[in-house]
Amino acid sequence: MILPLILLLQISSAPFPDGAQKRFEACAALAEKQPEQAVKEADAWRTGGGGLPARMCLGLAYVSLERWGPAAITFEQAAREAEIQRDGRAAPLWVQAGNAALAGDDPAMARGYFDRALALPVLSDAMRGETLLDRARAQVAINNLADARADLDKALTLVPRDPMAWLLSATLARRQGDAARATKDIAEAARLAPNEAPVAYEEGNAAALAGDMDKAKAAWQRAVTLAPDSDAGQAAALAIRGQ
Repeated sequence: MILPLILLLQISSAPFPDGAQKRFEACAALAEKQPEQAVKEADAWRTGGGGLPARMCLGLAYVSLERWGPAAITFEQAAREAEIQRDGRAAPLWVQAGNAALAGDDPAMARGYFDRALALPVLSDAMRGETLLDRARAQVAINNLADARADLDKALTLVPRDPMAWLLSATLARRQGDAARATKDIAEAARLAPNEAPVAYEEGNAAALAGDMDKAKAAWQRAVTLAPDSDAGQAAALAIRGQ
């Protein structure tokens, strides 16, 4: 999941100088409400020497428009500029570039961006853990399952209360045929997020892998009940019909 607007507003808490902070905040708000106009204004600001805040706003506008390729490139450029300026925003900007690349179905590029973020010693433990989860998703997408497992195991030590971490770990374990690990990890995800349809759906998948079809069907039905129109709910309904 990509939440760059929230994140970038958080990491810009150290104000930009010379009135640029107010302009960035106004541009970011415009990116959320009128992204096409924000692209025009941010690009004009950038070409006029707006530097890092202009690039950040341009990236936000592209995200609002779901133009993932331009968003990834723009965040990459912003990250490089932040590194040159020793601004302190480089690592989160590399993360945003990676999330945009993932959303744009370019996991190899995304992994490279996450590598750049993780190489910097400035991420908090929580953000490092979340970035490892993101990189694990990229690793799975390029079928690099061993490295995905390594990233997930590290992430679980850093963000043990994130149900998504346990859900991703259980899903990978199931994909690798490890029924015991899948069952254990999805149980922890369900403890942390008992009313989430994706968790219930994966709980059913893990039970099916372990051969407990009654438990699998019950979990799938719970996913349907929780969110019938969601991807997880619809997948669970298909799984029930397939039995």
